[in-house]
Amino acid sequence: MSNESHPAMIGPGGRPLRAAVVARIYDHASDTRSLFLTLADNGAIHFIPGQFISIAIPLSDETRTRPYSIASHPEDGAPYEICFNRVPNGPGAAWLFERAIGDAIGFSGPFGTFSLERAPAAEAIFIAAATGIAPIRPMIRRAAAGAHLAMTLLHAAPSPEHMLYRAEFEALAVRDAGFRFETMITPEAETYSRLLEQCDRRWVRGDTNRARHFYICGAGHGVIALRDLFRSAGYERRAVHYEQW
Repeated sequence: MSNESHPAMIGPGGRPLRAAVVARIYDHASDTRSLFLTLADNGAIHFIPGQFISIAIPLSDETRTRPYSIASHPEDGAPYEICFNRVPNGPGAAWLFERAIGDAIGFSGPFGTFSLERAPAAEAIFIAAATGIAPIRPMIRRAAAGAHLAMTLLHAAPSPEHMLYRAEFEALAVRDAGFRFETMITPEAETYSRLLEQCDRRWVRGDTNRARHFYICGAGHGVIALRDLFRSAGYERRAVHYEQW
């Protein structure tokens, strides 16, 4: 599938796309993969931690675009990592799983307001479900690089092998006394009910502090339920950041 020439790429509506090349592939689990991309023109992607790129997915009858968060750190430059899992009847993820080293991928962006440019001036709680950790990973590194108040990462996943970047977060927790890393292994169907129960117990009914900031990312309506839990409990709307896939 390699494409050495990497010609100009056109997206939906005739809009030009930037061309990236698959430089490396890493399988976290049988159904979860990262692609590491470099730009065909040797340029750079300038992004804020948490932002995504829109990848053009050529199907038999049309070209669609799908957003994929950049899981790597802006400070590291190329290659840029995107992380994704197989989705039932999901043509975008299926197409990405077919890519090989050297293949060209067209994209636009970066985009997105679910981002963190510097450490919040308040305690920060990061909540990720499965691959929802992808945009949160560079957010935490950016926040930890500066002066910050307490930070907690609560990551829920269906199995230990889906606990992505675990060693990295465990190492950060050892180096940074203000960072707590917590995991929750739970069946996918129970992920959000268990997250809701724990969040309600700890950060809603647990005290009267309403100065925290929350960063929530995952797939499905459970993300919205978590958002509404915190906002209805008295946290400011602008302090509850979320990305629903």
